Amino acid sequence: MVFLLPGVKFDLDLIKKYDTRAPRYTSYPPATELSETFTAQDFERSIITSNQRQTPLSLYFHIPFCQTACYFCGCNTVISNNKNIAKPYLQNLVQEIHNTTELIDTSRKVLQVHWGGGTPNYLDMHQVEFLWNKINRYFTIDSQAEVSIEINPRYINKEYIRFLRDIGFNRISFGIQDFNPEVQEAVNRIQPEKMLFDAMDWIKDANFASINVDLIYGLPYQTLHTFQETVKKTIALDPDRIVVFNFAYVPWMKPVQKRISENTLPSAQEKLDILKMTIEELTSNKYLFIGMDHFSKHDDELAIAQRNGTLKRNFQGYTTHAETELFGFGATSISMLEDAYAQNHKGLKDYYQAISAGVIPTSKGIKLTPDDIIRRDVIMSIMSHFQLHKSDIERKYHINFDGYFSQELEELKPLENDGLVNLLADEIQITDTGRLLVRNIAVNFDTHSRTRATKFSRAI
Repeated sequence: MVFLLPGVKFDLDLIKKYDTRAPRYTSYPPATELSETFTAQDFERSIITSNQRQTPLSLYFHIPFCQTACYFCGCNTVISNNKNIAKPYLQNLVQEIHNTTELIDTSRKVLQVHWGGGTPNYLDMHQVEFLWNKINRYFTIDSQAEVSIEINPRYINKEYIRFLRDIGFNRISFGIQDFNPEVQEAVNRIQPEKMLFDAMDWIKDANFASINVDLIYGLPYQTLHTFQETVKKTIALDPDRIVVFNFAYVPWMKPVQKRISENTLPSAQEKLDILKMTIEELTSNKYLFIGMDHFSKHDDELAIAQRNGTLKRNFQGYTTHAETELFGFGATSISMLEDAYAQNHKGLKDYYQAISAGVIPTSKGIKLTPDDIIRRDVIMSIMSHFQLHKSDIERKYHINFDGYFSQELEELKPLENDGLVNLLADEIQITDTGRLLVRNIAVNFDTHSRTRATKFSRAI
């Protein structure tokens, strides 16, 4: 059965056929390929090479703390009601910034700044201002930079929102997950409807340039009917962007998820029905399906970047500046340079020890090969733009595309027969149906992950 949606075909049979495990491709190679054989010294050498390229920068700052645990969470967090735990973390974070910027050419313009977590608004306003001032001391932030922060609406008020806007944040994101009280209780995240609408009113009053909200489908006790109510209420909130994540139930990897009983989760068929409904509701209510799990209004920067060919993916998802290199600061943060990725220590103890020793707190990473870089361009074009012009790759890397990727093109032919891709002389086009399974198309070009698919979540 094929359902026609605005811009998207929804073929349940094909989705079931291709609903296998694949990376989300926030990077290529995926983060699962980072290795401890890549050291802090390797990263330092990569920074020197990065300076020679003089590309603009994106910056990410990780605040790992949360006051309570959300049972669906797959992030690296530290749960504590003792706010004093943030004091030594901030001191070490600022020291990391100092140590790393001794290697970075800080005359390079910063076009994006993002604070994530955890819960960045775990910090009080004095702590936010302290960190903000340090960042501005060490980096040259462009006057038109995108400066974004994630907040938890349970621990926010109008004054805090206004403070964030006044200090320099111009984009903001918060998690709804689900409006239904039974679902909220099951995942330990109680957020009354009034709380969410109040938070949105405060954000709009503060005049943020872009507002994102997150939903999750596949949570306990969700049904097609209850999640449709959540989607309708989310549309009524009128955010600029909506991300609809598929809940990955992996209690063997994320022990907090053991608090969720598997028999309370919606069936695979119910999840498919929920996904179909969600795409149908959003795309018929002023939102474009950007790709994967992202939706945005037509005039939002994500939609504009996709039209302009400047959209790409990094560890925060879709991003609007394809030309930047990303430096991540804080425990567990990942930096993405042109030819190397590096991740900081996840545990606070190891992170603090590295900072105290005066070294960059790299725990693992990867040096990209020339083949990795070519394949990354191919995969990111497929993931971000749903098309690839072979001649662009040929000119950039001086290869014959059909020869270089002869095996991959042969493996795509069954997907073409199923209507997921069109294989043309100079172009690979992802069809409307294929857009829902774009991860499973991109994986054909991935030499790292195809033999280790069990590490990843399912596409749907």
